[in-house]
Amino acid sequence: MIEEFLLPDLGEGLPEAEIVAWLVAEGDVVRLNQTIAEVETAKAVVEIPSPYAGTVQGLHAAAGDVVAVGSPLVSFAVGGAEAKDPAPERAAGAGVTGVGAAGAGVTGSGAAGVGAGAPGAVAAGATADEAERATPNLVGYGAAPSTGSRPTRRARGGGSTATLDADTAVREAAPHDVVRTGPIDLPLERPRSTPPVRKLAKDLGVDLVLVAAAHPGEAVTRAHVEEYAAREPAASVAPSTPASRVPPAASASVARPAPGERVTRTPIRGVRKHTAAAMVQSAFTAPHATTFLTLDVTATTELLASLKTDRALDGHRIGVLAVVAKAVCLALGRTPALNARWDEAAGEIIEHHYVNLGIAAATDRGLVVPVVRDAERLALVDLADAIAELAGTARAGRTAPADMTGGTFSITNVGVFGVDAGTPILNPGEAGILAVGAVRRTPWEHRGEIALRDVLTLSLSFDHRVVDGAEAARFLTDVAGVLREPGRAMLLR
Repeated sequence: MIEEFLLPDLGEGLPEAEIVAWLVAEGDVVRLNQTIAEVETAKAVVEIPSPYAGTVQGLHAAAGDVVAVGSPLVSFAVGGAEAKDPAPERAAGAGVTGVGAAGAGVTGSGAAGVGAGAPGAVAAGATADEAERATPNLVGYGAAPSTGSRPTRRARGGGSTATLDADTAVREAAPHDVVRTGPIDLPLERPRSTPPVRKLAKDLGVDLVLVAAAHPGEAVTRAHVEEYAAREPAASVAPSTPASRVPPAASASVARPAPGERVTRTPIRGVRKHTAAAMVQSAFTAPHATTFLTLDVTATTELLASLKTDRALDGHRIGVLAVVAKAVCLALGRTPALNARWDEAAGEIIEHHYVNLGIAAATDRGLVVPVVRDAERLALVDLADAIAELAGTARAGRTAPADMTGGTFSITNVGVFGVDAGTPILNPGEAGILAVGAVRRTPWEHRGEIALRDVLTLSLSFDHRVVDGAEAARFLTDVAGVLREPGRAMLLR
């Protein structure tokens, strides 16, 4: 029978999504939860897994098309041999999925899952065929094989499931000490890994499928990829990601106008459209004020230089931004007005007793602000790791929608572009945002003499309805105090 899959609500009531790339074509045989497409919402690129096991009968949109939620996305022919695989029960509460810290996906908060009474819910006692034909009301990776084993790759167009023998090419490409003489199960789904690990593999020319085959049941880590790359030259393995999976926005950033073309017109949609609306709302709702402070951060840069030589911190990249983030968390505890928001509808100022720290990241798709949740609980090393993970995921366009909501204060690092200062616009719903300028070697008064010192400028924009000038100055002074003398962090709480 033919089943039509409609584009679901991908989170937060977003009305539409753009097709970035199709990962299947008409006539392809797919399995339950196989990734079939990548779509871009106003928040992130999201992977769409198949809700059916069967054959793709038709794709109702092309790459680049904008599809409304509830419109037909793809048709499947289900039933027969292909649909008789054991159908697992979809986990209740499975939400919208985007690729995040875990390779298998991150479940968005607040999204209703499949449950009793929900459209497409699987009734108790339903047969396997009925369970596979039940249309889920949201996208998720809740359906895991009930046997606990990973699925094996199905030959294109074939109707049977079989493991692939390790042929000569696979043996030569795999690490020499882990090549098996028996059959090798190549996972149908993309190997579990984080976005930075996948980017590393792509840069090194390493196929994650082969790395995953050497570590069955494990998430592929940076160490696995580096070990593999050290054993095999990059030229021997071609990355398995097809060119069609490169998001259009990524290629657009390097596109050149045609000869004689005087203007280029780019549709306003996706992240750019969402960011523009948010900035207009913020600029014309909250009365912005900005204050600046230039300071000597030589003690911080010397500390960071010493940390780089600490073997215990190998694999951790701790930079000025991480120290600023830690200083911000400490300073917010002393000036909670900066960690609050103005609720116009309720007529209240809501003060947060936790810090969900937004880190602005410039990507090919536009500016996104993923959030480090409960940042005040993290030690410096953990905070640095969290920031690096978020930045890597954002640049890959894989930040889940849920990871860009709920921020209470934000940081934007304009220094990476060689900029000294600016007047950042508040994220809607936040009372403060801190811009961190470039660290420059500058003649500076030090202990009564002029010396070359590492200097940067901090720019704090704040909502003047919530924060007065004295509070903003106190907060900025507390942040600067930690950067001038990192040891002062031991005195703050």
